[in-house]
Amino acid sequence: MVSALAALCVAGTVTAFAQEKIKATTTIGMVGDLVKQVGGDRVEVNSLMGPGVDPHLYKPTSSDAARLSRADVIFYSGLMLEGRMGDLFAKLARADKPVYPITESVPRSQLTEPKEFEGHYDPHIWFDVSMWAETVPTIIKGLSEIDPAGKATYEKNGAALMDRMAELDEWCKDTAAQLSEEQRILVTSHDAYNYFGRAYGFRVIGLQGVSTVSEAALADMSSLVDFIKKQKVKAIFVETSVNPAAIRRVSEDAGVKIGGELFSDAMGEPGEMKQGVDTGTYDGMVRYNMTTIVNALK
Repeated sequence: MVSALAALCVAGTVTAFAQEKIKATTTIGMVGDLVKQVGGDRVEVNSLMGPGVDPHLYKPTSSDAARLSRADVIFYSGLMLEGRMGDLFAKLARADKPVYPITESVPRSQLTEPKEFEGHYDPHIWFDVSMWAETVPTIIKGLSEIDPAGKATYEKNGAALMDRMAELDEWCKDTAAQLSEEQRILVTSHDAYNYFGRAYGFRVIGLQGVSTVSEAALADMSSLVDFIKKQKVKAIFVETSVNPAAIRRVSEDAGVKIGGELFSDAMGEPGEMKQGVDTGTYDGMVRYNMTTIVNALK
């Protein structure tokens, strides 16, 4: 009787342990979504930056530091996107916390280096789906190192995710092809879409630079108004994580409509359905953005 009870207790302890999930903390939603898909049921993902949050300006709080210290593993984008958090990540790494910038697996030859960011790369690579897919191996590696027993699961989930991203990339190319080359002019609040433009054939003009730290000058606004009129651009776009005041002023002065609100440095609310897709997921965000852009510029 006693031995049977003891065996039952041991079995219960093993089951509880087996069900305990790896705690992964991420920064932006686009990173968190990939980690969720690779991790599956073995991983609990907690993202620090929710919908509408600008990572360029984000300042970590004491509660963020506590959440990061309690995490089993940390994933962030890197390439200076989370600029104000860089020192915190470095401190955690020195303390032997598993910390992974997922863009480390992207070949540097594929990255662009804007003039105003001399010495630094443009971090917004998630808008080229094929490039963002190249971050998946780092996620597989990070999860496998913290949870070797789940390696086969992470590799399987990661391979399936990359297949889905390849399909998404082809969908983006096909959808962009609905516009003529002359119609593919994308004017937005800041330069978050350079990789998008290169991948899908758009000329991209951002009122602000790659970072949102600096505000647009009046001369920049005037120059953009003249460009829009000369090129007969049909629509320009605001962004969910950037103050829309400046781009709305450009819209009024140029006499051009706002074609919609795009997601740039943050995704939508989880479960937020727009145009038939969940903008709280990476796949849904990409599809919503492309559909919004193409429909407005037709």
